[in-house]
Amino acid sequence: MDIKRLSAQLSVTPQILIADLPDLAQAGFKSIICNRPDGEGADQPGFSEIEQAALALGMSARYLPTEAGKVSDVQGEEFGQLMESLPKPVVAYCRTGMRSTTMWALSQAGQVDLPHIVQTAAAAGFPLQALVRRIANGGKTPVEVADAQHAVVVVGAGAAGIAVCASLLARDPNLDIALVDPADVHYYQPGWTLVGAGVFNAPFTARTMGGVIPHGVHWIKAGVAAFEPERNCIILDGCRVLRYQQLVVCPGLKLDWDAIPGLPETLGRNGVTSNYRYDLAPYTWKLVQALRGGKALFTQPPMPIKCAGAPQKAMYLSADHWRKQGVLGATDIQFCNAGPVLFGVADYVPALMEYVKAYGIGLNFGRKLVSIDGNAKTATFSQSAADGSSTQVNMDFDMIHVVPPQKAPDFVRVSPLADAAGWVDIDPATLRHKTYSNVFALGDASNSPNAKTAAAARKQAPVVAHNLLFTRGQRKSEVHYDGYGSCPLTVERGKIVLAEFGYGGKLLPTLPSWLNDGTRPSTLAWYLKERILPPLYWDAMLKGREWLAQPEMLG
Repeated sequence: MDIKRLSAQLSVTPQILIADLPDLAQAGFKSIICNRPDGEGADQPGFSEIEQAALALGMSARYLPTEAGKVSDVQGEEFGQLMESLPKPVVAYCRTGMRSTTMWALSQAGQVDLPHIVQTAAAAGFPLQALVRRIANGGKTPVEVADAQHAVVVVGAGAAGIAVCASLLARDPNLDIALVDPADVHYYQPGWTLVGAGVFNAPFTARTMGGVIPHGVHWIKAGVAAFEPERNCIILDGCRVLRYQQLVVCPGLKLDWDAIPGLPETLGRNGVTSNYRYDLAPYTWKLVQALRGGKALFTQPPMPIKCAGAPQKAMYLSADHWRKQGVLGATDIQFCNAGPVLFGVADYVPALMEYVKAYGIGLNFGRKLVSIDGNAKTATFSQSAADGSSTQVNMDFDMIHVVPPQKAPDFVRVSPLADAAGWVDIDPATLRHKTYSNVFALGDASNSPNAKTAAAARKQAPVVAHNLLFTRGQRKSEVHYDGYGSCPLTVERGKIVLAEFGYGGKLLPTLPSWLNDGTRPSTLAWYLKERILPPLYWDAMLKGREWLAQPEMLG
């Protein structure tokens, strides 16, 4: 933990984990304030989990969340009220500590001189000069005054963001690029399915952010509050203003755990798990190993979601383990899919159905998880009928793997860049914004109708890099993206149905059919998933080496 002291009564820190709480209690902290909304990151425990663990240690915990860069004066007042009422000393946290520091600063405004507030925050590593400008400007951030400016600004340092930075530098090593992301760790998220099956250990999928950002890229460790595309700038947390000539938006998506009542309170307990969170994937494997019969539920929410095959990947690998342990016959496996089909590309369904039958899996289409009671081990679903009506269905479980609803990040959904559904509105071929010609998007936050996978981002990054340089006059023509996405469907340990497809469900296999028939389970595809794809991700995609990912010229 990186604890920074702002006063004798208050310290701030980045994200707290459950394992940190005993140390905080031992250090003498009596109360915790959470200023980070649930579901902001894939490595983030929910507040209810923190609260339960804190109460068990005799500590108080309060929830005062806000989006990065959007701390209001009212929230500053509420923070001050919490500080008055809570047992002290208090530790407040968000993703980096900036929001907590900003709330403290606003709570002190009018009581303490602004220079003292700014100096105290700066000594703790949190620059608040821009907050002073906001206070002086009647609560508004003056976008005319930029704290920094770069030729290209990339928002989001996930697979898409790192890859597009690397692809840009591969084409123009002298390009001035800034990458905006507050995270300290970069995750190989496609590996979490295998963590949940005991194939990978969780740390295998994580590296420090500083270790993967390409050399020469300016890393701005901050959250984004808002986009101002008419002024070619974005607002960062702490009310800082960042200007750009070209903007690339790829912040990923938001896992909406709170959309399912009861889910945040029981995640990681009572047999409730999800491979969509770094710290929960190992719990999936623990549950799978411990289950010796009973009822196992696997859910899939309405589309779009990150990697549409991941919900059933977890199911197949679990069933394979139970089969090998001789307990499959005593296990009732049910797949509850809010959608109408097993998989969106029909060519791959026959092979999947063979495994569904072999494992004895019950298929429940049109069944959406709407609430969960972890203590009672009961899940409630909305079951849709052909006439559009719906009924509620209760299902007991011994284990449930939950995939939460997913949406674009809040700062994207409310921005001028978003379409009516909240996704960045881009041309699906060029990946350029339909309104703002100097803005591009790729990865999970865009509205291009492709599968939201790391494989898609691998193909999109060279397209964005080339077309962005075209807008700068450094290329003679544009290139296009064909919608390529890949979903290695792990149907058993040692075999994969390697689904590769583009726009409209068109099959786009990388390997010749004589080497690998993607519509059939393959040992070679498993070898690629387990042995080849991780180094391809770290050492090729994130390094700007575009093997088998060269973009096509527009006709």
